[in-house]
Amino acid sequence: LASTRKFKGSVALIFQPAEEPEFPTGGFKMVQEGIMDRFGISQVFGMHSWPGLEVGKFAICHGSIMGSQDDFDIVVKGRGGHAADPHWTIDPVVIAAQIILGLQTLVSRKTDPLESLVISVTKLSAAQAYNVIPDQVEIAGTVRTLASGLRDFAEQEMLASAQGIARGFGADIEFRYLRSVPATFNHAEGTDLAIQAARSLVGSASVNAKMKPSIGAEDFAYMLEARPGAYIFLGNGPTAQCHNPAYDFDDHALPYGIGYWVNLVETVLPIGR
Repeated sequence: LASTRKFKGSVALIFQPAEEPEFPTGGFKMVQEGIMDRFGISQVFGMHSWPGLEVGKFAICHGSIMGSQDDFDIVVKGRGGHAADPHWTIDPVVIAAQIILGLQTLVSRKTDPLESLVISVTKLSAAQAYNVIPDQVEIAGTVRTLASGLRDFAEQEMLASAQGIARGFGADIEFRYLRSVPATFNHAEGTDLAIQAARSLVGSASVNAKMKPSIGAEDFAYMLEARPGAYIFLGNGPTAQCHNPAYDFDDHALPYGIGYWVNLVETVLPIGR
């Protein structure tokens, strides 16, 4: 771009840190600290490698392309005791099991099947001994959706469900719901520009413009809330999925990623504009 100057305007290259840690993430912090105004950014675009998609191909869609991420903690408070005498306890392990199963009915029986909602329990902590029923059990996990309204639904219904189940057994809960990342939403004009730039590089047949959205989350979403634009996936071949220790970035994808960025700048900022 610096050598050819086949564009009219200015370009900011954003190197985004700290995508994965808990809120506040790098994308949120950069927007909060004024990156858009500081560098006069009017449109913003992002890219992510995509295992399973052939190198040299791209995938994108209009609207929500990745889901929101919320995280939750539930502490079930019962009454502990000896495992040989469960009748003298209010067993938080059994209650926690009921709560975990109950949370899944919020998806299967209280959510429109045409809308995406995922509630995954990923942490469970109880006693450390074979013969102890603990006083409390800690449950934690994540909530993903493409529909912003379902975030409110999930928070309210998860609390009501967990609290109702616990109190039915004579126990109680503590509940924490942390809103981490909104859905990544591709704007219409920005998506069209991204598709045009990718197609001019690799041809229409190598650009899937109607990919299925991923329910995974991406904190680039905060940048797309601040400015219009789009997020696209770059093929990374038949490697393991992201977040798998066997994931391997294919260096052959680099020219396609670089080519896309150059084409995009020249498409968004044409000299004749």
